[in-house]
Amino acid sequence: MIDLAAAQDRCAQLLDAAKLHGATSADAVVRASSSEAVSIRLGKLEDVERSEGEEIGLRVFVGQQSASISSSDFSAAAFSELAQRAVAMARAAPEDAYAAIAGADLLASSEWPDLELEDVCEPDPHTLRARAEATEDAARAVSGITNSEGGSASFGRSVAVLATSNGFLGGYGSSSHSLSASVIAGEGSNKQRDYAYRTARHLADLPSPDAIGREAGERTMARLSPSGLASGAMPVVFDPRVGGSLVGHVLGAMSGPAIARRSSFLLGRLGEQLFPDHIRIIDNPHRLRGLRSRPFDGEGLPTAMRSLVEGGRITGWLTNLSSARQLGIAPTGHAARGSGGAPGVSASNVHLEGGSLTRAELISDIAHGVLVTELSGQGVNPVTGDYSRGAAGFRILNGEIAGPVAEFTIAGNLLSMLAAVQAADDLEFYRAVNVPTLRIDGMMVAGE
Repeated sequence: MIDLAAAQDRCAQLLDAAKLHGATSADAVVRASSSEAVSIRLGKLEDVERSEGEEIGLRVFVGQQSASISSSDFSAAAFSELAQRAVAMARAAPEDAYAAIAGADLLASSEWPDLELEDVCEPDPHTLRARAEATEDAARAVSGITNSEGGSASFGRSVAVLATSNGFLGGYGSSSHSLSASVIAGEGSNKQRDYAYRTARHLADLPSPDAIGREAGERTMARLSPSGLASGAMPVVFDPRVGGSLVGHVLGAMSGPAIARRSSFLLGRLGEQLFPDHIRIIDNPHRLRGLRSRPFDGEGLPTAMRSLVEGGRITGWLTNLSSARQLGIAPTGHAARGSGGAPGVSASNVHLEGGSLTRAELISDIAHGVLVTELSGQGVNPVTGDYSRGAAGFRILNGEIAGPVAEFTIAGNLLSMLAAVQAADDLEFYRAVNVPTLRIDGMMVAGE
């Protein structure tokens, strides 16, 4: 895989070629990655996968006309052809009044923080196999587990570089270690499956294979012999591993392009009290070792920690340069960029701050409700906020978790759901979007 210095050099070469062929401005991005994964099933080697890829993307402007193109060929001849084609495409494109690279006054300085995204520890295939075996062994050792879908361990590295024709050149490397296990309990029609999975930038932050495997096994056993759930309005409690999806819907609705297209359920609601006043949601691109940490965004703008929701109110939209210009507001440093196409919008490491109640206290007054641990389906309308998803989890009776339930649907509207959300104090930071246990009263449940 190409290293950081070489990737920066290739971006500079491609920009030179774009200028030579008539581009008035341009930016170039390199994305490179390598990974290795080992999978074990029932104690035997199932799969060993090694992948490596490098791609360079070029976006050129000829006045207000633009085009994007990408290639995996890093030769000088390919760069010349790529730049020539991109400029020709731009000249044939319609003008876009909002598209442009960032002005020099908006670009990040070169003195960004070390976010500790890259681990020097790189496991060999034998070590990965041992981790995968230990993870699956721990899951299968849980009493009652009858079969396995496997355990896996993986490691990866990546490089991201962005360069612009007006002088920005930045890049960073990152690493990831992962462990997972998925197992089955029960026999015949009473079979259930569940999993556990963790990813961390550094091996030191990854739980042990025993811990991941045991979690997978215990989660699976807890789901055995599910019952049905009566239909009606009731409190719904979201486990942290699914509750982050609610924040994800909010982030999508806060996207500048969605607002500019008028296709967001949050349109016209900036400044309104949408959440209880104690709810606070933070976006922190500078979290050390964060899964979405980044020193600059996909257009070279600086990134910074920001409250997305403060006092129950949304503080503003998430924009790239194009959507910021359309909306007449300042860009927020949320541009996201792959190797091809124009920049999109993405938040970084996001968390909803925890409340003051423990999880047990949060559910203690629920006479009849449900704890959701799994969601399925895509029944969310981003324009209206209508929400309907399949679910599985556990019944809550008289303030206690009473047993597994499955094959039911939860429904509501995101605006009313957000207004009713309550948070426990069990927030942990290891996902890209982290939330504590969340409770929403009055949701409709369709079961038996």
